Amino acid sequence: MILKGWIHEIRDLGGIKFLILRNREGLYQIVLPKKKVPGEIFEKVSELNKEDVVLIECEKKESKAKDFEFEYLPSEITVLNRSETPLPLDPAEKVSAEMDTRLDNRFLDLRKRKIYSIFKIRSDLLRYAREFLLNNDFIEIHTPKIISTASEGGTDLFPVQYFEKKAYLSQSPQLYKEMMMAAGFDRVFEIAWYFRAEEHNTRRHLNESTAIDLEMAFIKDEEDVMETLENLIHHIIKNISENCKKELNEIGVEMDIPETPFKRITYDKAIEILNDRGSTIEWGEDLGTEDERILGEYMKENDIAYYFIKRFPAKKIFYIMPDGKYCRGFDLDCNGVEITSGGQRIHDHDLLVNRIREFGLNPANFEDYLKVFRYGMPPHGGFGMGIERLLMEILRLNNIRECILFPRDRNRIKP
Repeated sequence: MILKGWIHEIRDLGGIKFLILRNREGLYQIVLPKKKVPGEIFEKVSELNKEDVVLIECEKKESKAKDFEFEYLPSEITVLNRSETPLPLDPAEKVSAEMDTRLDNRFLDLRKRKIYSIFKIRSDLLRYAREFLLNNDFIEIHTPKIISTASEGGTDLFPVQYFEKKAYLSQSPQLYKEMMMAAGFDRVFEIAWYFRAEEHNTRRHLNESTAIDLEMAFIKDEEDVMETLENLIHHIIKNISENCKKELNEIGVEMDIPETPFKRITYDKAIEILNDRGSTIEWGEDLGTEDERILGEYMKENDIAYYFIKRFPAKKIFYIMPDGKYCRGFDLDCNGVEITSGGQRIHDHDLLVNRIREFGLNPANFEDYLKVFRYGMPPHGGFGMGIERLLMEILRLNNIRECILFPRDRNRIKP
């Protein structure tokens, strides 16, 4: 048989040598007893460097080593390409590296089995999300990433020069998703990119991120959207737990499959819990990072990982349906981290124009968006679920930069 990959490790014990070969399938132990392999192959091992790319013709045998079920006796070793030494980063992790060093050498960092496993699970997460949504009559769409005005109020924008005009990178596909509701598509989703020029520097914020963005029409209220969301997450986690055991073992995580329906609490109840636990947050204020952490600790004490916060103050987002002093929006948090925001949208044109003005925005800047509400818009709602945040929580990772191949934050724009 033939094995191809990178030299992960080299061990020379005199009368026997070992190569550990690495590829996307895992690690392989190549055994070279001096008396059983051709002399030129035995000597050739001394010329190899870690991370050389090789092709090995070999015979597969059962192994007595506790770490390997099989071992491989080589008959030929062909060097396909050499690696320079010393390495700027050790994929075998004999020497640890700081986050900046890892990201500066991301292609080497991604050779680590644990890091590869994170992105294999990310790929499967998206596969199971698509599977659930397509099986529930959603249509996948793709919306513009260059826009003429802000998608949402209050979020900083990345400006771009679009020929003779000024444009922006999209903050979310929100306005376009709603247009699809007016177009009669009823149920749509997108694996979306968010570009937000917020000056965060935390373990859970990125300036370029991805999300599962969804919109659905003819809903009764926000509960219809929340039910879809909790069933989606249940489907994703159940399938990852059952089908990604090898990768989960590499990361060292045992997944808990959440039961549905998820816990629901009101914004008022959240404020009450926070005030009881020493937070100075006042009614009407957004929950900050520390408030979310405190609330997450309260939920953990009650064995709750996933929970909805609903009935926010009406000033939360201009396009969320108001309901007296409240609105029909919600957040979904996991262990004290917000992973989803959504709700029932406004479908009445005049009410939407008034809300835009209330938020200090100019309706003239939303002319193309508002037009669709004048010609028959059904009741609808949706959400945007951060892929990196969900992955960070289900795999219990400490930094969101672990969850995207080439993270972009306020300090990093390369590689």
